[in-house]
Amino acid sequence: MTPLPTIAILGASGLIGEALARQLQGEGFPVLALARRFTAAQRQALGRPIERPLIDAPAADLARLLADEGAAIVVNCIGVLQDSGKGTAQAVHRDFAARLVEATRGRLLVQISIPGREADDHTPFSTTKREAERVIAESAEAFAILRPGFVWAPAAFGGSALVRALAMLPVALPAREAASPFAATDMRDIARTVAFLAQQWAGGRRDWRVTWDVMERRPGTVETVVEAVRRHLGGPPARLRLPGFLMAAGARAGDLAARLGWSPPIRTTALTEMRRGVSGDPGAWIAATGFEPASLDDALSHTPATVQERWFARLYLLKALVFTMLVLFWLVSGLVALTVSFEAASAILIGLGLPVGLAKGATVLTSLLDIQIGTMIATRRTARLGLWSAIALSLLYVLGAILFDPELWLDPLGAMVKTLPALVLTLVALALLTER
Repeated sequence: MTPLPTIAILGASGLIGEALARQLQGEGFPVLALARRFTAAQRQALGRPIERPLIDAPAADLARLLADEGAAIVVNCIGVLQDSGKGTAQAVHRDFAARLVEATRGRLLVQISIPGREADDHTPFSTTKREAERVIAESAEAFAILRPGFVWAPAAFGGSALVRALAMLPVALPAREAASPFAATDMRDIARTVAFLAQQWAGGRRDWRVTWDVMERRPGTVETVVEAVRRHLGGPPARLRLPGFLMAAGARAGDLAARLGWSPPIRTTALTEMRRGVSGDPGAWIAATGFEPASLDDALSHTPATVQERWFARLYLLKALVFTMLVLFWLVSGLVALTVSFEAASAILIGLGLPVGLAKGATVLTSLLDIQIGTMIATRRTARLGLWSAIALSLLYVLGAILFDPELWLDPLGAMVKTLPALVLTLVALALLTER
């Protein structure tokens, strides 16, 4: 029996990459999982994943890594929605594809791309994805470009997480976005397509130069997809349609959050791509593989509507609200104590017997600490440290009030009492911090 080839999956920590690695492993393929970083759970599930910064790696280094690990097939699942600290769309899509072509000589390169017509590419995301396709089609020895639609996978991230969240709200999207075509792709169809290519490669076929739309035969719209997920999860009926300006405002807020290192599902690029829609012709893929594509309902049937699915959907959009409130809580409390309430705040410490200079210095210090904590929570890279710092400082405030001025707990406005719910909200934020 011909041994199955080793399949290297680049970006194996992402939504498509992880699901692909898990399914191919389950079918007996040797899988080499590669990504910049994996979670502890992914390291456990993916056998021996390799953490490596791939985007800027020279072609020679990539080729050496693939050769050392015996990879015959390379699947590129790496991508970014917008320019960020993780790299620009040009660098991640087009430039990396050019080096990957050089590194995969003698191997089959499978590129996970985007559907649609080139004439409809209007964002750096879509134009650079299309440039990557051209580079591969012009220079790769053997390639398969797969263009999935809206991918439904066991995990949730980005667009698939947003659809889950919308399905648990009693609202519908604005009419413009709701009417966009939206063909779905069962993640299992991507995996079985890669498995098909790998088996053909193992059997000696080396002339692969194909581009396939991998998606359901009869696409719906964004609204019908959300409604299908709503029925699946048991969400409430949509009684209100969001106005378009709120969607646009949310996209701009998402751009700001992305600048701070977060990965919000709604950004201006995501909104533009949603309006463009997801469509294609799976005929060539079906004819070549003999597969019958799964519909969205088929895909949903393999994702049990468990309590954890519903909890995630309900909490997903609340996460942004939780972090926004904590950031404002710490920034405003620090700024107020440092400005309009400075004398009142200092007076509390003076009343405890501290010298005037020391009391005012302590007020300035604690106010600056509050502002610093708010800034740290707002920035994704320092958010965890900021949350733990918030817990530590809150406990210090509580302990200080108990030991030195218990009457603060009798304040009719409940200044100290309100610290305890803030502490609990901080613990909730820590529980929601993980994105994958």
